[in-house]
Amino acid sequence: MAAMGRDLVFEDFFPSMVEKLGSEGFLNELKNGFRVLMDKEREVITFESLKKNSALLGLENMNDDELMCMLREGDLDGDGCLNEREFCVLMVRLSPDLMDKSRMWLAQSVENVV
Repeated sequence: MAAMGRDLVFEDFFPSMVEKLGSEGFLNELKNGFRVLMDKEREVITFESLKKNSALLGLENMNDDELMCMLREGDLDGDGCLNEREFCVLMVRLSPDLMDKSRMWLAQSVENVV
C-alpha cells in the first residue's frame, strides 16, 4: 500500500520499530493501536470505530469506501470487523519490508530443521 490513490504515501516504519523494540515490544505497540481504534463495547474494530478514530492514523481524508476496503482486507473470519489478531496480521501484511523479513526468517527456520 504505497499510495492510496491520493498524495498520501505510506512510509513503512515497522521494520525500524521491530529493530528498536524487539518483536514482543512491537507486538505490544500494535495491540495498543488496536485498543485505540476498537469499539470499546464490542472490543473489535468496526467500520464506525475506524471512521471515528481515523484521524488518529492520519487517515481523516479517506472516504467510506476506502475505510471499508481496509476493514475487508483484514477481516479473515468474515464477521465484518477486526479482532486484535486480524488487526495485527493486517498491519504486518501492509509492511512490505516486514513481510520480506518474515519470509526470510521462515526460510531460515525451515533450513535449520532440515
